[in-house]
Amino acid sequence: MKKITIDDIAKKAGVSKGTISAVINAKNSVKPSTRDHILNIMKELNFRPKGVARNLKNGKQDKSIGVIIKDLTYPFYTEIAAGVKEYANSKGYSVLITSSDDDHECEKKLSHLFSAKDIKGTIIAPIVEGTAEIEHLFKLKMINYPFVLLEDVKGIQANVVAIDNIKAIKKAVKYLIESGHTKIVHFAGPPQSSHTQERIEGFRYAFSESTLVFNKEMIVSIGSHYDEAYNKTLKYFKTRNRKEYPTAIVCFNDNQALAVMTALIEMNIKVPDEISIIGNDDISYAKIYPVPLTTIRAPQREIGQKAAEVLIRNIESSTLLPTERIVEETEFIVRKSTRVLNQK
Repeated sequence: MKKITIDDIAKKAGVSKGTISAVINAKNSVKPSTRDHILNIMKELNFRPKGVARNLKNGKQDKSIGVIIKDLTYPFYTEIAAGVKEYANSKGYSVLITSSDDDHECEKKLSHLFSAKDIKGTIIAPIVEGTAEIEHLFKLKMINYPFVLLEDVKGIQANVVAIDNIKAIKKAVKYLIESGHTKIVHFAGPPQSSHTQERIEGFRYAFSESTLVFNKEMIVSIGSHYDEAYNKTLKYFKTRNRKEYPTAIVCFNDNQALAVMTALIEMNIKVPDEISIIGNDDISYAKIYPVPLTTIRAPQREIGQKAAEVLIRNIESSTLLPTERIVEETEFIVRKSTRVLNQK
């Protein structure tokens, strides 16, 4: 099958190659009606802009994909990246792994760089801070650039590989309720994250299926970064009497759980004797925390492998494929950071 080029798009659209280039690079010099006309033709022909690709000495074109994760130091993302690399390498693709360092502008620059430099497609762990911050993802969609998200982003219809956060948190809370806990709180993550909202929803659902009553004070937003979570945990407990303390905390992720556990230990609040803690992710060092962490195991490597599979399938397809949303199952892992209250 003949490879579609800029010349083909320009000919069908009845414009110059320079106009096509201006649309690809999101310049404001093209009238909106002309831009929309060109973008429709690009989608119709499944055209993807070509960057500055170089050929290897053996004459074969180098194939590569990109991965933009939020934090290179957090094992959850490094395991996902390892899964991406494993699958991509098996298909003859090199992998460029980088971090946005939880910075929106950095994510935008990296996504533009990858799409402009002939990286065939990109897997992104998106940073979501409101609808005004996802314009770069719309631009990728506009130029028909293949990408897979590791989290749903409101307003963007894209390929997504994630876990069932609602089901996972519901399982964790149900375990606590069945263990005799009635004073349970959820320390939530970044407010705009779909993962945060799904985990809050799972927490609520668990209560709706029990005799306990949910109230909004059970949701406490403390963020996902260690320092922020640590300081907000200290504040939460220092502004309450001991009789108001929960007996169990379900955390947004394992990183937050470590911050919470550290703060509690410093305040001489015993884990799990006084407060049980549940994390989320089952990162590699969760089992060697000061108190080994009960947590929700996400299949991190499998998520990476599946994301790479979806991405490469889209890269290699000669036609525009329908978007996919793949949900991986989790496993509840009980360790020493939780205790049963209703033992006979």
